[in-house]
Amino acid sequence: QVQLVESGGGLVQAGGSLRLSCAASGRTFNSYAMGWFRQAPGKEREFVATISRSGGSTYYAGSVKGRFTISRDNAKNTVYLQMNSLKPEDAAVYYCAARTYNSGGSYYARDYDGWGQGTQVTVSS
Repeated sequence: QVQLVESGGGLVQAGGSLRLSCAASGRTFNSYAMGWFRQAPGKEREFVATISRSGGSTYYAGSVKGRFTISRDNAKNTVYLQMNSLKPEDAAVYYCAARTYNSGGSYYARDYDGWGQGTQVTVSS
């Protein structure tokens, strides 16, 4: 079983940047893929980005591609989401997720079996 703890959320002005972190424990971190999802009030949880276990493959939602970067440090058991050029529509609770039975990433929330508690990102216009 994996435990995930996100941090780094907060309030930022449109055009600003934030870096989210997700610390993992309980499983061998470099054996599984990770992802970031987000959920805004009244909306379904949506895919943001995913990264393979080695970090060699990354995929992004179209709405964040070119602005967000997912990365991981396997020595620190941590995955990051660097968010630049933030827009008001990026405001949401951001969740990191672990796909502990597969080394490759996925766009689908159902493919992840470990979730963090979420961290709030608020973007003011």
